Amino acid sequence: MNKFLKKLMNINSKKQIPSNSTPSKAQEIEMKNISFETIKDEIKKIFGHTADLKADDILVGKSEAIIFYLDTVINTDFLKDMLGQTLESPVEQDIRITSVDELQAFGKKAFGVSGYKLIHTLSEMTETILEGRIAVIIKGVPAALTISFINSEGRTVSEPTTQTVVRGPKDAFVEDISTNINLIRKRIKNHNLQFEKFKVGNETRTSVYIGSVKGIVNEKILEEVRKRIKDINISAIFESANIEELIQDKSATVFPLALNTERPDSVSSALLDGKIAIITDGTPFILLVPAVLTDFFISSEDNYQNYFMSSFIRMIRYLSFMIGLLMPSAYVGVLTFHPELLPTTLLLSVIAQREGVPFPAVIEVFIMEITFEILREAGVRMPRAVGQTVSIVGALVIGQAAAEAGIISNIMVIIVAITAIANFVFPNYSFANASRLIRFVLIIVASILGLYGVLLVLIFMVAHLSSLRSVGVPYLAPVAPFIVEDQKDIFIRTPIWFQNKRPAYLSPTTLDKQKPQGSPSPPKQSKGGSGD
Repeated sequence: MNKFLKKLMNINSKKQIPSNSTPSKAQEIEMKNISFETIKDEIKKIFGHTADLKADDILVGKSEAIIFYLDTVINTDFLKDMLGQTLESPVEQDIRITSVDELQAFGKKAFGVSGYKLIHTLSEMTETILEGRIAVIIKGVPAALTISFINSEGRTVSEPTTQTVVRGPKDAFVEDISTNINLIRKRIKNHNLQFEKFKVGNETRTSVYIGSVKGIVNEKILEEVRKRIKDINISAIFESANIEELIQDKSATVFPLALNTERPDSVSSALLDGKIAIITDGTPFILLVPAVLTDFFISSEDNYQNYFMSSFIRMIRYLSFMIGLLMPSAYVGVLTFHPELLPTTLLLSVIAQREGVPFPAVIEVFIMEITFEILREAGVRMPRAVGQTVSIVGALVIGQAAAEAGIISNIMVIIVAITAIANFVFPNYSFANASRLIRFVLIIVASILGLYGVLLVLIFMVAHLSSLRSVGVPYLAPVAPFIVEDQKDIFIRTPIWFQNKRPAYLSPTTLDKQKPQGSPSPPKQSKGGSGD
């Protein structure tokens, strides 16, 4: 049997496709080593004779040429109106291109604004065609001219769907990576804002950009992010969540180790603090690293409101986190093991409500929590017109009916409702999911060990958080390790004129954010006053 299994594994390993999708030998051939007549056949063979690949014979002046493009990717109307007129314009009828230098001169003259470039191998031609460029091959010239005519149709910039604000910018990122970079550059008009491009995914070849501000970002952290993205070896990348999972320091955690946002103002602010933005083509969610725990309690709207109000709301978020995490497990632990902790009047009221309920407290909690999770998922997956109605009305009707039927108590409905509402307070959806999962662990432990078990789980959770790193930065910074100068925008928000330093835990190249300045108070009048 063992010999048979080894033989079978050897056969499978021989048939297995390599993880790195490298170009074939035909693609690596330089154009100077292949005849003009066979280029069309080679390109069609590489693309598998796909229906949307076009290979048209044209004339560039007096020179024979072939133009390759994917008509489903490029803007064909623009191609007909501009490119055809340029290549076959009557003004250029007398030209003849016979060398690479002449081809480059023609490209510079005709398409200098369109971002032309020369390529010399079939591998480069394949990649440029897939990117939405057209390739022009002229007979007798061992190079090809490529011009970008990508179809820019897509979703227009609109309001954020997951991170809404009352006051602040209303634009959000879209699926087009060029539009997203433009939204950032509109806010940071600085030549030090730089982007590096990578191709990630052996099959999808997804464009991924790293954005940072030179002179602010820590170069060691930037190099580490760059290295991790280069080391990604996977067949496909469709969303920034795939990148997040592949570059995070530790995968065995429910806590997000990268901050995702669809708000350009949040990304711009983070870049100026010394963070790094990872922009993935095809998704409106951009990753920000390094990310620490306190980042998930901060909303961009905090900077657009009075700092007293922003500080109050931020404290509400921390309180909501504790309520959403501990309230159901505290209910189970107190009723099961520690009823003496409740005041007598409250205890009698709870016991009276639970009279006739056939289930213990832990089963009661699980029934309501799982029911609410089902309703929440149903509300998300159903059509938008009815999704919200199903989740809200369903929770009210089921909760009231279950209480009247004696399956659960009224106080249980109140606890689950408060817990669910508290869980919606977080500005970041990924962090709210982590809280939801830990809540179920706490409920189970509370039913076995009571409040001592809840405390034990919290100790393990804090120890786990202390061990986490985001691109090498401690996840609990600037609380652990405690950094005094970074406390100005953590639990409360101090006035903007008082925040003169960038976060020290990021180790930015330039720590000073702005010159120290006092409160913008009115000038003091002279002792004598102003005479009439």
